[in-house]
Amino acid sequence: MYRLLLIACLLLTGCTGLPKGVEPIENFELQRYLGTWYEIARLDHRFERGLSRVTATYSARADGGVTVTNRGYSAKGDFEEASGRAYFVGESSTGHLKVSFFGPFYGSYVIFNLDQDYQQAFISGHNKKYLWLLSRTPVVEPATIERFKTEAQRLGFDVSGLIMVDQSAIE
Repeated sequence: MYRLLLIACLLLTGCTGLPKGVEPIENFELQRYLGTWYEIARLDHRFERGLSRVTATYSARADGGVTVTNRGYSAKGDFEEASGRAYFVGESSTGHLKVSFFGPFYGSYVIFNLDQDYQQAFISGHNKKYLWLLSRTPVVEPATIERFKTEAQRLGFDVSGLIMVDQSAIE
């Protein structure tokens, strides 16, 4: 019985860790992070496959967490939307949250680089298969993309499969 409980706990919390060598930012201010972000680049994964014009909107929850609403334009010609919730893994001043879109299952949301004006953020998941560049604007300077790629490579992410997200025709 205890073994099953331990396995269940590991399964439910196993995806909230940090990728090796990736450290979340400190002195994080949630209130400054809230609002809409545009996805500029990402590594491919099934739950965003084929989506363009992707945004993530974060808003405060009454329970101290964050409501997460991801929205993207599909190849079928309509918008797909997913809503979830996020909570800090440790201190609220550390950019490491756990996010759930499916019941009790959480995944890591690690902010490992954030400019001082809260305009661009580098995000990873619990391993190096998940990587995003987010921005407050749908277009960023090429230098920002190069800095993102350089930092991600230095940390061991395979950026050869990086998808540059089409943000044209934002409504």
